[in-house]
Amino acid sequence: MTEPHPSQDLRGLPSVDEVLRAQAGQAAVQRHGRSAVVAVVRDALAAARERREATSVDRLAAEALERLERLSRPSLRPVFNLTGTVLHTNLGRAVIAEEAIEAAVAAMRSAIALEFDLENGRRGERDDHLRGLLCELTGAEDATIVNNNAAAVLLVLNTLAKGKDAIVSRGELIEIGGAFRLPEIMSRAGAKLVEVGTTNRTHARDYHAALGPKTGLILKVHTSNYRVSGFTAEVTARELATIAAQADVPLAHDLGSGTLVDLARFGLAHEPTVAEAVKDGAGLVTFSGDKLLGGPQAGFIVGRKDLIARINRNPMKRALRVDKMRIAAIEATLKLYRDPDRLVQKLPTLRMLARPKAEIAASASRLAPLIATQLGAAFKVEVCDCVSEIGSGALPLETLSSAGIAIRPSATRGAGRALTALTAALRALPVPVIGRIADQALVLDLRCLEDETGFLSNLATLAPPA
Repeated sequence: MTEPHPSQDLRGLPSVDEVLRAQAGQAAVQRHGRSAVVAVVRDALAAARERREATSVDRLAAEALERLERLSRPSLRPVFNLTGTVLHTNLGRAVIAEEAIEAAVAAMRSAIALEFDLENGRRGERDDHLRGLLCELTGAEDATIVNNNAAAVLLVLNTLAKGKDAIVSRGELIEIGGAFRLPEIMSRAGAKLVEVGTTNRTHARDYHAALGPKTGLILKVHTSNYRVSGFTAEVTARELATIAAQADVPLAHDLGSGTLVDLARFGLAHEPTVAEAVKDGAGLVTFSGDKLLGGPQAGFIVGRKDLIARINRNPMKRALRVDKMRIAAIEATLKLYRDPDRLVQKLPTLRMLARPKAEIAASASRLAPLIATQLGAAFKVEVCDCVSEIGSGALPLETLSSAGIAIRPSATRGAGRALTALTAALRALPVPVIGRIADQALVLDLRCLEDETGFLSNLATLAPPA
C-alpha cells in the first residue's frame, strides 16, 4: 500500500480568511482583535498540518475563540479560601476592607496629590499621607513606610548597622517563607551579626558582654512564627531598651506580623501591639501591613524622629517605597482603627478571625445537603468540626475552633484518585475552590466563606468527576 501524499491529507484545511469569516471567528475578532485571532488560527493550522489532520472552518473558529478566552483570563484570579488558614500567604493573605478598595480605585482613576502639598503648592512627601495616622495609633514620634516588613528590617539594618555589629539573641534568628533568613538579611544589609545567648536562654549579661565601640544596634525579633518552650529565658524589650540607652545605641524591635489592637478583646491570644513596643522604649519598631493589621502589603517603621530621619536619607528608601494605590488603601485601613468598636465589622481579617463557631456550623449545615446533591452518589458529604489557623506566621500555637464540610469518596477502592480528581475539578471552577486534604477527606473549612449564594452559584457549574 502506498502512503498518501501529505497534500491529499490537508485538502480539507480552510484558509485563515475563511476561519475569520465564520460566526465564531467574527466573535473572536470582536472580543480579542484581528491580530490575536490570526495568530491563534495560524498556530492551529500549523498543528493540524503537523498531525496531517483535516478540520472544519467552524471547529477551527470555535477552538480559536476558546483558546483566546483562556488566554484572556487574569492570572491573578479570585478563589474561595476554604483551607482554614485565614492569612494564607499563597492566597494573598489579608482580604482588604471595602473602604480600602474604594480608596485604591479612586487613586487609580485620576491624578492625585501624591507628592504635592496642596496648601503651599510645593513638592510634598508621600509618607505624609500616613505619618500622622501611624503616630496617632502607635504613640511613636515619627513613621515611614516601605513595600513589606522584610524591606523594613533590611532598611533599618543598612541604615544603622552597615559596617557595624548588630546584636541579636540566638533564639531570635528567625527564618520565614520565601528564603528570608535573618542572618542573610543582615549580611545583605552590610551588618555584622553578633549572636548572644543560646537557642533557649539569653540573659541581660549576654547583651552587656557583646556591646562595644563597633555596635550599631541591638535587634529584638518577635518570634511570631514559632515558640520556644520549656527551660527558657529571654530579655524583655523594656529591659533591652534600658541596656541600649545606657550604651547609647538604638534598639530596633521587629514585631513581624504586628497588630495595632489587643487581639484578646476579640477572643484571640494576646500579641504584643505596636504601641506596647513603642512604650517599652524601642527606638524603632517594624511590622507588616498585610497580616494581622489586615491591610495591603507594606512594611512600617515607627519610632524616634532622629532615627526615622536617618532612614529616610538612605538611598535604598526610594527603591523600597510604595505606590499611590497602596498608600490610599493603607490610609483607609488605618482610619478604621480609629473606631475600634466597629473594627470587626469593617475589617475582613478580624471579622474572619473572630467569627463564632456556631455561625460557621450553621453555614455548614445549610450547604452540606446542597453540595451532596451536586456531587451525587460518588461522594459522602458530612458536616465536621475543624481547627482553623491564623496563618502567615502569626500566633503559631493559636488555633480557632471552626466547622466545615468533609467530602469522602463513597467507594474505598480508588478513593485517593477520586479525591485528586475532585480537588482538580474544584480548582477548575470559574472561581476556584481551595480546601485541604485531611483524614482521607477533602475538608472545606467555612470560616472564610461569607458569600454562600456566590459559592453555590459557582459550584453549580461543577461537573462531578468520573
